[in-house]
Amino acid sequence: MRTGAVLLSFCLAAPAAGQEVARYAVTGDAVEAPLAGLSGDAVRGARIVRNRETANCLICHTVPDPTEAFMGEIGPPLAGVGSRLTAGQIRLRLIDPTKVKPAAAMPAYHRVAGLHHVEARYRDRPVLSAQEIEDVVAYLSGLKE
Repeated sequence: MRTGAVLLSFCLAAPAAGQEVARYAVTGDAVEAPLAGLSGDAVRGARIVRNRETANCLICHTVPDPTEAFMGEIGPPLAGVGSRLTAGQIRLRLIDPTKVKPAAAMPAYHRVAGLHHVEARYRDRPVLSAQEIEDVVAYLSGLKE
């Protein structure tokens, strides 16, 4: 199934102007192909995950970094996520977690369609670009322990 993508209403900083939703195909519980054929960078991905003004992952998740303070415990710990999920499974959960769990509390980071109560500056724009999604996938896929 080919579909457009996502937005996150929890995000605090507006995405770059002209940021488009990448097309993707869902197979089972994964998006196997990297968005727009892009390669991710784990170092950039780690910065995105730790950024409390964009993705804000740490509001719900912990990461394996003892220097990081004030992490949430609502979502599963991200330590070892690369051993529990494939890159494609991580990618789908970032793009639109409701495709896996319809009542997911986690926001969609690369979807704009069908969202409600979205702040005006986020309408019709994904929270994370295709490149940022791939960077986060590269980082999270590398968290094996």
